[in-house]
Amino acid sequence: MPTTAALSEPSPPTADGDRTEQLGRELDRLRAEIVATRGADDARCIRTVIAVERGCEAGGRAALAVSLFPPAWITGTTLLTVAKTLENMELGHNNLHGQWDWLADPAIHSSTWEWDFASPADAWKRTHNHLHHTYTNVVGRDRGLGYTILRMCADQPWRPFHLLQPLYTALPAPVFEWGIALYDLEADEVTRGRKSVRAFLRDASRTARKAVRQAAKDHVLFPLLAGPSALPCLLGTLTANTARNVWAHTVIFCGHFPGDVRTFPEERLAGETRGQWYLRQIQGSANIEGGPLLHVLTGNLSHQIEHHLYPDLPSNRYARLAPRVREICACHGLPYVTGPLWRQYASVWGRVLRHALPSHVGTGSRDRGGVERAADDAPGEAREAWATGADV
Repeated sequence: MPTTAALSEPSPPTADGDRTEQLGRELDRLRAEIVATRGADDARCIRTVIAVERGCEAGGRAALAVSLFPPAWITGTTLLTVAKTLENMELGHNNLHGQWDWLADPAIHSSTWEWDFASPADAWKRTHNHLHHTYTNVVGRDRGLGYTILRMCADQPWRPFHLLQPLYTALPAPVFEWGIALYDLEADEVTRGRKSVRAFLRDASRTARKAVRQAAKDHVLFPLLAGPSALPCLLGTLTANTARNVWAHTVIFCGHFPGDVRTFPEERLAGETRGQWYLRQIQGSANIEGGPLLHVLTGNLSHQIEHHLYPDLPSNRYARLAPRVREICACHGLPYVTGPLWRQYASVWGRVLRHALPSHVGTGSRDRGGVERAADDAPGEAREAWATGADV
């Protein structure tokens, strides 16, 4: 098995783009090591998370059934919030990436899992797994870059409605799952002629059915089962869903939109190699620093860089992968964007506010190749070459 040093020490750069491809080879070797060592400990980890999530949901539902008593309401709402957060972030998101398909367990396979979320699993897998992870931060190809309504870089054309983007960045947070369901319908692709009206109506029908089931379960069935506690049970469920949505919105924005995260022109995709794809994932993602509890509650998406490099590897491995990926980046002189939650969140808002304005003043400059530089990037030939994907 390769050692960390062997994986992290780059070969001397040579001509013909070998530096980027050496990065790719090191990251490929790291991936192969993890794949070769997946086993019982990983299976035990995911099944433990499932057991905890189901226990929290059962306990939360039971407590909310007698939530006329305030302590029961607080307990039930807290447990249900934890359950919904785990199900959405650690289970739903990661299972649908196929991270556990190697177990060949139909109960947690990506082809059979349907999550506790308004958007149907198949629709989300198309917009997220395929479009976003393939074309990460490529302007005009990654619809997740601002979710088609936010202007997050200077290459996106400015429109007067962008002046309101601080408002419509914050307002959807409490109902984030419903916003994602609408986004997954790809209505903008219909107006561009890339999706037929028939396909849109078919997808809208499926989404409506899923949304009705979600609303009926949370806001009708369980409150009715609570009898005299129906109203506080409904309020508790609404609170849990709202807290989960705000948390998911925060984590996702902090992993994709801090000011140091880069965007790329569509020409970057032409002839893109494996090493260049890896490079784009590193530059187009950001991590959140914190302890084990934070990592679990984010579904390990606090390791967004590692997730974008290896979206189908078990999420419990990301914490151990992160120092090694960071060391590889350091050996190659690559920036590795990471920071505490508060700093990443503040950076996201700085970006949202800058690009709400029509002027490029204060929004950063562009490196060679059209790659956006953050305003506070330090100059330097090696850093600029990496930022553009150029080889040195």
